[in-house]
Amino acid sequence: MKLDVIKLDGKKAGSVDLGEDIFGLEPRADLLHRVVRWQRNKAQAGTHKVKTRSETSYSSKKIYRQKGTGGARHGDRNAPIFRKGGIYKGPTPRSHGHDLPKKVRKLGLKHALSAKVAAGELVVIDEAASAGKTKELAKQVKDLGWKRALIIDGTEVNADFARAAANIDGIDVLPSMGANVYDILRRDTLVLTKAGVEALEARLGSPPHLHLPLCSPLLSSPIPPLSHPPPVLFLSPFLFPPPLPTSPPLFPPSFSSLSTLFP
Repeated sequence: MKLDVIKLDGKKAGSVDLGEDIFGLEPRADLLHRVVRWQRNKAQAGTHKVKTRSETSYSSKKIYRQKGTGGARHGDRNAPIFRKGGIYKGPTPRSHGHDLPKKVRKLGLKHALSAKVAAGELVVIDEAASAGKTKELAKQVKDLGWKRALIIDGTEVNADFARAAANIDGIDVLPSMGANVYDILRRDTLVLTKAGVEALEARLGSPPHLHLPLCSPLLSSPIPPLSHPPPVLFLSPFLFPPPLPTSPPLFPPSFSSLSTLFP
């Protein structure tokens, strides 16, 4: 698919071709939900902690005798039944992260980009460059109508542009390697530079496959010539050991041979 490219001043700067396998998928909410949940759980600190009965600051002495008081039997004041006592089975520091296959994460990012294209919330700009002045960049952003936008550049972000955008509320700037599903979905507008589009396509594109010709005698049509040299097959010498040396016969010699040995 083709999409118009604009500059930060609003003027047109040509067009760009977007891959259908990355920007033209039918968005699936279940994949997006799985990836966002994985991201948020992995980002959770997990530092919650309560004191158990062995960590509270009361004495371990028995509060009163076992019998004769008319009350229930108790030990020390650290028991969970008492006020300011220990907490039974409370939260402890742990990690809330869980595993998610790389293929699912990669597919979720593709569906997030496709969702922005389907909603008409994807903008491609020529480059993300600025003089480093927040006032100038804020005016350009306001004229373009970006209120909550995520700008994704190539492998590196322009330092002046990042410094100018740091003080603008609702504008985030990330390199292509930092593109993620959560940040893309939480912003109203996704802005990609031409370098960012190329970097994302290189990151999410499928690797080239090696197609070898079929070498079968049952094929009636001749095999077309290869456009590249065939792969060389290296066999380990351990698969084909050398022949064993000749050894004397294991059977007992005959009497005729014995007569020749001992006349």
